[in-house]
Amino acid sequence: MQTRKNGKKQASPMQLTGALLRQLRMNAKLTQCALAERLCVSEETIASIEQGRRSLMPDMAEQLDRILGTGGVLAVAVANLPGPQPFPDRVKEFMRYEREAIAISSYETGVIPGLLQTEAYARAVFHTAVPAVGEDEIERRVSFRLGRQAVLHREPPITASFVISEPIVNSRIGGREVMRDQVRHVRTCADLPGVSIQVLPHHCESHAGLSGPFVLLETPDHQRLAYTEAQRTSHLFTDAEEVSILTWKYGTLRMQALNAEETKILLTQLLGET
Repeated sequence: MQTRKNGKKQASPMQLTGALLRQLRMNAKLTQCALAERLCVSEETIASIEQGRRSLMPDMAEQLDRILGTGGVLAVAVANLPGPQPFPDRVKEFMRYEREAIAISSYETGVIPGLLQTEAYARAVFHTAVPAVGEDEIERRVSFRLGRQAVLHREPPITASFVISEPIVNSRIGGREVMRDQVRHVRTCADLPGVSIQVLPHHCESHAGLSGPFVLLETPDHQRLAYTEAQRTSHLFTDAEEVSILTWKYGTLRMQALNAEETKILLTQLLGET
């Protein structure tokens, strides 16, 4: 939103950050399309940020600084933006650990994991919020979610493992076309360096994940953490025993799920591209 001071319009924080990105991109002699390809996002994402319609997230700012050779300018700008904080402290703490992690393991039962979501799918998920939220808030949440995905494109690659319940990839969240594009994106992510994706078949008579989804993280100093979310609550576990239990569960889930190659075949079949 623009405000007025002395009769003149003032740019919003998002517009200022977008203008900065545009100038730095032009200094690097890159088009929006070329920058989007290097960042592994859509050209529309870059355009939306530069036009001040979408927030530039910390993860994406850091990656852009590396691509553009700007010495941390964008990361500093984003870190010092004024405005409301969109997440509780415990969620921000988790995202900080996620951003720095050398290994991530994620088990999901209800939706495609956030790190694997397309823009359209993420928007459809946020549109299901109860109580409903406004379009501006939805766009802000989508921006945060897409920004977090930079972790999968780091150099050197992160080790990332995902176990996804099969009904998720057979669902229709957002409609047939949104879901088809989402499945195709998951299949593409399955070929990223360091990434393993496994589907837990719906025909399993029992499995280790009936208590719900969770995420395991390993930090650069090899601290192991676990994170869980439920209705209107979340928890970050640092206790070694609790983390050990969830690590044991995750290992069991990986054995009960289709292996990575079988999962690729399943996703390809769902797309009708066999």
